[in-house]
Amino acid sequence: MIRARILFSIILVFLAASCRREAAEQSRLDAFPVRISEAGRRDIEETIVLVGSIKAKDEAALFSRAPGKLLKNLLKEGDPVKKGQAVVQVERDEVGVRFEPAPVPSTLDGVVARTYLDEGENVTLQTPVALVVNPTELLARAEVPERFAGRVRLGLDARISVDAYPNRRFRAAVARVSPVVDPATRTTLIEARISDAGNLLRPGMFGELTVVIGRSANALAVPIDALAEGSGAAVPVGSGNTPPSGDGASRIATVFVALEGKARKREVELGARDERFAEVKRGLSPGEKVVTFGLFGLKDGNAVEILPPE
Repeated sequence: MIRARILFSIILVFLAASCRREAAEQSRLDAFPVRISEAGRRDIEETIVLVGSIKAKDEAALFSRAPGKLLKNLLKEGDPVKKGQAVVQVERDEVGVRFEPAPVPSTLDGVVARTYLDEGENVTLQTPVALVVNPTELLARAEVPERFAGRVRLGLDARISVDAYPNRRFRAAVARVSPVVDPATRTTLIEARISDAGNLLRPGMFGELTVVIGRSANALAVPIDALAEGSGAAVPVGSGNTPPSGDGASRIATVFVALEGKARKREVELGARDERFAEVKRGLSPGEKVVTFGLFGLKDGNAVEILPPE
């Protein structure tokens, strides 16, 4: 009888342990596998990247005041020129009348960037004969999409990069913002004055113009991958290529904090954001662990299994 009771007790203990293991295994299977990242402080620089072209601040196309034929290019491309100095000569071709060659003077100090005609070609009053530029001051021009137009203003820091120097960024500052939006392209023209071009950049080059539209120093931030949208099951906002919000205003987003094996939904107020991180102005504390992977379908209160970092 005693042996039977002992055996029965052993069986009960075994069954209880087995049930606990099965429950733990089932709980593990029901948990969402996630990766987490700790909310921390960092400097955030919010930028927009535009396709830009480089031009001289001062440049002028030269036209003849008299029709005829190009007699001679007095200067060649790359030659320095002074204001009032003749760049080409035009021979008037009125029948029966002999004229002195008509010079076409430069209208500014600089260098001859282009000569458009060969000797003997026809010249009209509408024919450009040469282009003169002053390369001492260069500008980067770009079109800003309408959604960012309200955030671009004079004096903003900018950087220009070109294919000719892929590992270098040239400093610039926004010097002009058009007051109108082109109705055809829905863009606004801006110009940024380049401050350290040296003799490396040339008018006509294309490149990327990066304009800094916002900065937040020592901001509490989370990875962009931690942001989710929707009031129900989470859907990730996007990857590190998520662009800035565009209007400069704070907006509300959702993150999930991993707390005691559960996912806890939080609404947070966002500020500046760059390609990888978003500033959190309200709703989160430094050191809290937010879910960055495994957001799809995640709901408040779901059990989570934290995966090791990649």
